[in-house]
Amino acid sequence: MDWNKMLKPFQDEVLREIKNQEASLGNQQSVNYCLTIKPANQWVDEAKNRPIPNMLFSEFWYENELCILFADTNIGKSILAVQIADSISRGKAIVGFKFECEPKKVLYLDFELSDKQFENRYSFNYQDHYKFDSNLLRAEINTDVDIPKKYNGVEDYLTNSLEKIIIDKDAQVIIIDNLTYLKSDNERAKDALALMKILKQLTKKRNISILVLAHTPKRDASKPITKNDLAGSKMLMNFCDSSFAIGGSSFDPSYRYLIQIKQRNTEHMYHHNNVVVCKLTKEFNFLSFEFIEFSSEMEHLKQTNYNDFEERDALMKDLISQGLSNVKIGEQLGLSEGAIRKRKKALGL
Repeated sequence: MDWNKMLKPFQDEVLREIKNQEASLGNQQSVNYCLTIKPANQWVDEAKNRPIPNMLFSEFWYENELCILFADTNIGKSILAVQIADSISRGKAIVGFKFECEPKKVLYLDFELSDKQFENRYSFNYQDHYKFDSNLLRAEINTDVDIPKKYNGVEDYLTNSLEKIIIDKDAQVIIIDNLTYLKSDNERAKDALALMKILKQLTKKRNISILVLAHTPKRDASKPITKNDLAGSKMLMNFCDSSFAIGGSSFDPSYRYLIQIKQRNTEHMYHHNNVVVCKLTKEFNFLSFEFIEFSSEMEHLKQTNYNDFEERDALMKDLISQGLSNVKIGEQLGLSEGAIRKRKKALGL
């Protein structure tokens, strides 16, 4: 009797079953490949061993977050970003704001200013230059670089080289000025999504903090700032951890206000009724935001009953001469009593 021949059907059946089980396991692995699944208590226990994120710039931006700062052109995004970079590199808080970390190495990717324009901002008539800390590195695009053929231009090359740059320079904080350079089509969802995924992965993989500067499309200055004012807002907001914006002020042309748009590590502190008001100033050789006060966003929005600061102030002076109270003047100009009082003081009235 040929036992091998008799057993072969059973052997074949066993082999088929093994292959089916292997295939089933393979399918399960492929399904679960993009998920890390653990008991909820294990997640908490593992998280206990990681440090609590510290503030880099008050409640606006914490460690290991991907944060977006956006504003209209010529509002001062780059000015504030360099000031934040300087603060982090020195381990010293900006007056009026909070900082909870030791000094960190910051890499500032500057796609906005030439070196001469940068020098002008941080010097006194190109003399007596401000001395930055050695922890702050500034980078410009090297136009002479040979771009490998697999990359579609210098922007694509840079985006895909960010991780290597971070490792080589031992950077702990990255500031990108600005998003429209890395992705000129960032308003298109697929481009915004691809870029934000890369940046988000870097914050998790390398435990770094990233601040991305972005523009707003032309907006109505009489309306409050919202997340919809960010170009490509939906995808960008989905992938960032936090976001804040800078608004111009109708109260004073040198004033700016900061408002929280999104936050995960803190409560919503700097909302429409509690914006941070600053003054754009250059004290000797450093162009910066100077903290003034907390205020309501409404006080700084453009009013429709006058065209510019001069006309508003002229109307206010006329109403003062009529003996009207600050409350009555505010009602006519669409401003609060406090705003009228502060503007009168600023004008020496």
